[in-house]
Amino acid sequence: MTIRVPCLGLLLHAAITTGAVAQAAPDDSAAVARAIAAYHDALARGDSAAALRLLAPDAVILEAGGQETLAEYRSHHLAADIEFARAVPSRRDPVQVTLAGNVAWAASTSETRGSFNGRAIDSRGAELMVLTRSPSGWVIRAIHWSSRSRPQAR
Repeated sequence: MTIRVPCLGLLLHAAITTGAVAQAAPDDSAAVARAIAAYHDALARGDSAAALRLLAPDAVILEAGGQETLAEYRSHHLAADIEFARAVPSRRDPVQVTLAGNVAWAASTSETRGSFNGRAIDSRGAELMVLTRSPSGWVIRAIHWSSRSRPQAR
């Protein structure tokens, strides 16, 4: 039986209130941002193994109105995300990182322009990631992506 977390807020609340949180080091925000950049770089290079190494085994991915476990993401959307990231350039705005001990959440926006499978892409995206500190570094526990078409100039 699989129990899914209905909301990122519940995950954050549980992680923050455990009482077993370590003090955040000054460079933790940069390390979180590097982990996120490494994930996006892996997608853009087409390196699914590197992307998956940055995701926790219990990661939750929310996109396109759905929720997927890591196994579901690996078999359903990962290949399409890689194909899209390789085909359509994105400009990512700076990541805003918030730390609470061993938990971090990072919000960012992006612009994506190009073409994919014969259709023009001109969109704004928003991303929220929740990461936790592990012995090997920061790992992604949850991703929420949303996007919308940019309004056409009149």
